[in-house]
Amino acid sequence: MTDQATKSSIAAHLPELVAIRRDIHAHPELGLEETRTSEMVAAKLREWGIETTTGIGGTGVVGTIRGRRPGQRSIGLRADMDALAIFEQTGLGHASTAPGKMHACGHDGHTTLLLGAAKQLAERPDFSGTVQLIFQPAEEGRGGALAMLKDGLFERFPCDAIYGMHNMPGGQVGTFHIRKSGFMAGGCMWLVKFTGSGGHGGSSPHLIADLSIVQAQFVLGLQTIVGRNISAFETAVISVGHISGGAVEACNVMPAELVVGGTARYYAQSVKELIERRMTELAKSVAALHGAGVEIVFDWVAEPVFNQDAQTDVAVAAASGVVGAAAVNANAPPRTGGEDFSFMMREKPGSFIFIGNGVNADGSFHGVHTPHYDFNDEIIPLGVEYWVELVQQELSL
Repeated sequence: MTDQATKSSIAAHLPELVAIRRDIHAHPELGLEETRTSEMVAAKLREWGIETTTGIGGTGVVGTIRGRRPGQRSIGLRADMDALAIFEQTGLGHASTAPGKMHACGHDGHTTLLLGAAKQLAERPDFSGTVQLIFQPAEEGRGGALAMLKDGLFERFPCDAIYGMHNMPGGQVGTFHIRKSGFMAGGCMWLVKFTGSGGHGGSSPHLIADLSIVQAQFVLGLQTIVGRNISAFETAVISVGHISGGAVEACNVMPAELVVGGTARYYAQSVKELIERRMTELAKSVAALHGAGVEIVFDWVAEPVFNQDAQTDVAVAAASGVVGAAAVNANAPPRTGGEDFSFMMREKPGSFIFIGNGVNADGSFHGVHTPHYDFNDEIIPLGVEYWVELVQQELSL
C-alpha cells in the first residue's frame, strides 16, 4: 500500500503537475512533431536530477533512475505524448491554442502521470535496480513505438519488463481495469482511392465513371465482410472515418478522384489477413464494375496487446495498493481500441492497464477522440501512486 509520505509528497506537488498537464493540453503537437512537449519533459527530468536522453525515435525521451539499493533488474514505464488532428470544442481555459490539434486522448495526462512518478522516484529511490521512464512520441498511428525500437530503445535502455497505462472515460475515479491475455486489438489505417475521368454531372454523366456510386457500394459492402465473412466468435471491426471528393464550389462536376479512409481492428492473425484480402477484392470489384481505377493501402499501426501473466499480477498488486483490491477489475473485457505499445510488448514481457477517468452523475461522459474530451486532473494523484507502487512491487528486495 502506498505509504503516507508518498501520498503527502504527491499532494504537495499536485498544483505543479496540474499546471504541467494543462500546459501540454494547451499546446498539442501531432506525432513526431512533439518538439515543445519533449523539450519540456526533458527539462523537468533534468531539473529533478534525472539522467535524460532525448531524440530517441525522433522526439522520444528516456529518463533513467537507479535505485539506491543494489540490484540488476530493470523495468520500463511508458507514456505517450502526441495529440490528435481534432478541433477542440471544450471551451476550457486551457483549451488548445493550435487550431485543428487537440489532446483528445489524454496523452497530456499520461505524460504528466509519468513525470509525477519520476519526481517521486528521484526524490526517494528506495528500490533495487533501474527504472527507465519512456516518453514515446506518435502513438496515434504515426509509428512512434517502432521508431523508438528502431533507434535501439531496449539495447540502449535495457528492460526486463515494461508497463503502460491509459485513462478510461466512463470508468469511475478510483478504479483500475486490466486483464490477462488479449486486452486490446491490433489495427490499421486503410485508404482507398478511386479514380476516373471526371466530367460534367449535368450534360454527360452517362459518359463518366460515377465515383460516388463506386464509393457508396464499397462502403455498404464493407460491413458484409464483418457480418458474413468472419465468425461471430471472432473480433473484427471495419469503420469509415473519411470520405472526400470533388469541390463544394463545383457541385455540378463529377470528381475524377474520390478517397475513402478508415480503420480496421482484429485479434486473430487469420482475421487480419481476411480483412485485408476481402477489402482489396471488394474495392477492385466495385471499381471494375463501373470502369473506375482503384488503389488501396493498409498501414497496420498496432498489433494486439496481450498482457503477460506475471506482469499483470504485478500491475494488479500495484493498483490494489493504491485503491484497494475491490476497486481493481482484474478481468476487464477485451477492447477494440488499439495501442502501439504492443510493438514494445513484442520485444519485452509487459502489461497494460486502464485508470478510470470519471463519469458524470447521470452516467454520461466524453469519450476519447471526441472534441469535448478532457483528461480528469482528479486522477493525477492515483496515476502517480500507481507508477510508484508498481516500482516498489517490481524492484523491492
